[in-house]
Parts: sequence; structure tokens; C-alpha cells
Amino acid sequence: MAPEIEYRDATDADYESVRSFTEDTWADLDVETSDYIPEIYHDWIDSDEKKTIVADAGDEIAGIAQFVLLSAYEGWAQGMRVNPDYRGEGIGSEIVTRLFDWGHDQGATIARNMVFSWNQAGLGQSRALGFEPVTEFRWLHPDPDPSADPPASADPDAAWAHWSSADARSHLGGLGLDLDHAWALRDCTREMFARAGAETSLLTVTDETGTEAVSYRSRTIEQETDQGTETITEYGVAAWETVDAGRTLLAAIAADAARCGADRTRVLIPETSGYVSDGAYLQAAISAEPDFVLAADLSGRQ
Repeated sequence: MAPEIEYRDATDADYESVRSFTEDTWADLDVETSDYIPEIYHDWIDSDEKKTIVADAGDEIAGIAQFVLLSAYEGWAQGMRVNPDYRGEGIGSEIVTRLFDWGHDQGATIARNMVFSWNQAGLGQSRALGFEPVTEFRWLHPDPDPSADPPASADPDAAWAHWSSADARSHLGGLGLDLDHAWALRDCTREMFARAGAETSLLTVTDETGTEAVSYRSRTIEQETDQGTETITEYGVAAWETVDAGRTLLAAIAADAARCGADRTRVLIPETSGYVSDGAYLQAAISAEPDFVLAADLSGRQ
């Protein structure tokens, strides 16, 4: 007889069971990415802005997912995992339905998520759960450079004016990385640019014609590797009008990263032939695969 499933909030006591089926999430695929959940689980579930639900099968956890509130109306769904022994039983759908209901009750009218482009199972699951495709992006990795001294400023109004009509904004659906939650995208606003200018770093490139490029530092990460601790600076989006403006902006990012003591960078750009080929032309390393963003409309939930 199949065990009765209890859907409840995740606890620290669930860690070992969750770790057992997430530490090798993509072991059957030829990818280098490992699942982040076992490494950050305890901190991951500890927040009033998040709702993490597990499917408790009694002796083990059958599934888990989390909903994060990013703004008054935006939610982010992440960590959607189902224990392989329980796949095909509707557990993922039930967890996400409950998270959508919780998010709607908190005022969220949209929920987004991100799926690696190579993750066919994850993409299929997301579509089955009601997520629709929104956009795709890729990462640039310009090297930190303490010798760079580009002409860049921090002007929220100029940044917003440029972003409002940028091709990058159109392709990305207005999205950039959140300043508080890792790997989560939300609507970029003037207030976000102003906050980045005050708390992290806002970079705008202007000339006599106006603002030509914009980016902001979303976070600085300390990450353990086999060689020791590595510092990564992450930039929530980069938009530019011309190759020359892109060159100046990437130089500003390289300089900013060096001031942070970064070992490497990660810069979100639209997945378009123009931006990706500009990055290659400017000799910035480019991630091998794009990432996809999807969204579900929660406004009609009762």
C-alpha cells in the first residue's frame, strides 16, 4: 500500500532525508552542475519571506519546493525536487499548488522560476505545473582588473532612463537579479537601481548623446572550492547600445570586481545573438549554456 503523504512546512529535522535524494539530482546527466540544496538547506528554509513545503511519506521525504516573496506582487519558485521513488504520483504538482495558494494569499500575482536549458525534465515539469516561457539569459565572466579605469558613474535616473527603452529590457521582460535572494529574477525598477547605487554598485556609461550602458552589482559571494575560498561578484543585468559602450561597461565591471577583491565575475546578459557575440568580440568568457525563466499567473486564484 502506498504511504499516506503529509504536506507540511520543512524543518531542520528533514535535512538528511532531503539530502539523500537531492545530492545526486543530475547524476545521470553529463553536466558539471551540482544541486545546491544540500549545501544551504538550513539557511535556505530560515526566513519569513519564504514558504518551504515537503511531502512527508513517513519514513522519508518524497518532495520539496520553496516559494520566495521578492516584492509586493512577485514570487519566485525554486528547489522543486521529487524523490525518484515517488515520481509520477503528482507530488510535485500538489506541493506547487499549495505554494501558489500561499503566495497568492501574500499578495503575489506572478510566480517565476528558472530552469537550466539542459534540464529537460525540469522544463517539462515546469510547463506541466503551469509555468509559461518568459525569457532566456546567459552569463559573461569578464576578469577582475585593478588597472581598469573606465569613465562610469552611478546615476539611478540615467540608469532607469536607459533601461526603460533598452533592447535588453524587452528581451528579458524587464527582469534582473534580485538584490536579496540568490538566483532569483524580478522586475528591475528605478528604486532597485537607486538601492544598488547606495548599497552595492550601480554603473552607468554616458557620452554626449546620453546613457549608453548600465549594470549593477547584485551580490558578492564567498564560495568554497578545492583550492580554497573564492570570491565572486555577480551583476544583476548588463545592457549596452553599442560594442564600444559594452567595452566600457565591462571594463567598469572588471574594475568594480577588483575593488571587491573578486576572483571572478558573473554578469547576466540577454541570450541574443547580438549580446552573446558582443561578449565574444570583447573577449569575455561566456557560459556554455543559457538559462530559461518561466512564469505562472497567480492573479486568478481563489
